[in-house]
Amino acid sequence: MADVSSVNAIIKNGEVVNEKAESKNKTAPNGYDKDAFMQILVAQMKYQDPLEPTSNTEYISQYATFSQVEQLSNMANAMSLSRASEMVGKTVTISQTNEDGTTSEIQGVVDFVTYSGNKAYVNVKGVAYDVENVTSILDSKYTDALEEVADFQKAIDKLPHLEEITDEQNGETIDAMYDYYNNIMSDKAKGFMDKNYVTSLLQYVNRLDDLRGDSHRTYPVTS
Repeated sequence: MADVSSVNAIIKNGEVVNEKAESKNKTAPNGYDKDAFMQILVAQMKYQDPLEPTSNTEYISQYATFSQVEQLSNMANAMSLSRASEMVGKTVTISQTNEDGTTSEIQGVVDFVTYSGNKAYVNVKGVAYDVENVTSILDSKYTDALEEVADFQKAIDKLPHLEEITDEQNGETIDAMYDYYNNIMSDKAKGFMDKNYVTSLLQYVNRLDDLRGDSHRTYPVTS
């Protein structure tokens, strides 16, 4: 057992008094681990007032209380690790406070989880973040829909100016995009589509119809 003199506490009248708590110029400790608690308890028994000794029942009560707190702490740590483990493979948003005091958000897929110093950390893009800083977990269908929309809108951006399209050069591509939007794109993705892009695609389709001498095609615009 460690020397009780190494414990940062003193005993007055059979009670434990923390030296740091008595000084206004010093910071109070964050807490004691189980070994430190046992050292303090032994010191309390050794230096208690012989005229008013503390009963064994009180010692047992103190230890029982500490054990309960320790069990709750262990349970909280286990729940934190379990919560972090469930995030593996999912896209999360992490809020991070920068050195200048500003807050930024990082978003990415959790590759793995580590556990250190009674804390769980999620690893995103090679960097470990405290699980407590995770502000949101995104459903895979949600992120897939966002990616689908981003790719589709980029494809529309790559089309030439409306007046420059030809059936020979662009007809097949525009037909495929029109079919994809109507028959393949998920309803969730359609809900994320920028209405300007929806209108733009229809304009390309109708321009192609004009070049072919066909009636204008249409589709319901997502509200």
